[in-house]
Amino acid sequence: MSEIVLMSDDRVAAVPVRECMEPLVSVRHQGGALLIDGRRQDPDGAYAYLREGVLERLLEAQALLPGGLRLLFVEGYRPPSLQRRYFEEYAGRLRAGHPDWSAERVRSAARRYVSPPEIAPHSAGAAVDLTLADADGRELDLGTRVNADPEESAGACYTAAEDIGARAREHREILGTALTAAGLVNYPTEWWHWSFGDRYWAFATGTGTACYGPRELG
Repeated sequence: MSEIVLMSDDRVAAVPVRECMEPLVSVRHQGGALLIDGRRQDPDGAYAYLREGVLERLLEAQALLPGGLRLLFVEGYRPPSLQRRYFEEYAGRLRAGHPDWSAERVRSAARRYVSPPEIAPHSAGAAVDLTLADADGRELDLGTRVNADPEESAGACYTAAEDIGARAREHREILGTALTAAGLVNYPTEWWHWSFGDRYWAFATGTGTACYGPRELG
């Protein structure tokens, strides 16, 4: 896709899901060489789960990285209730900062950064937020922190943002090359967000049907 299509776009929401019932698996137990960022956790540890097929592709991407670099896993599965909370919290911040905006404008702006709960790929176990680290586990510079929003970063969170350093651009290209080769797709407003098997992946690749839909853990 040459244009930026938001997760909430009607074309994405219209993609049908044929749930394959593939299990959610623990990245902690089956993540191999992946590093797990322990700073971002939920009470049940759900963040460290992914659909089995997504984890397999991350391990493939890890093997494609140049020597001395590792994928740093930040967040995978997100329960639908938590996704809803994130969405409403961000919409609330936008509402407070722009009291003149209509409810529809607030919701539309919120959708740029946080997926609506009903179509969120994290809630399907299909999406992962991740970055790069060196062999010693030190996080590399990719231009912004993971989960920086467009307001905070002045748009530098967009994957193709031009106003970032040459080193950060190189790291984004390394990350993107490995993950794309493994079959994942990027959400272009968030350089760290990659997915496989969800509605957005199906739309971006022209597959036409998603194989992972929202589900509960357990």
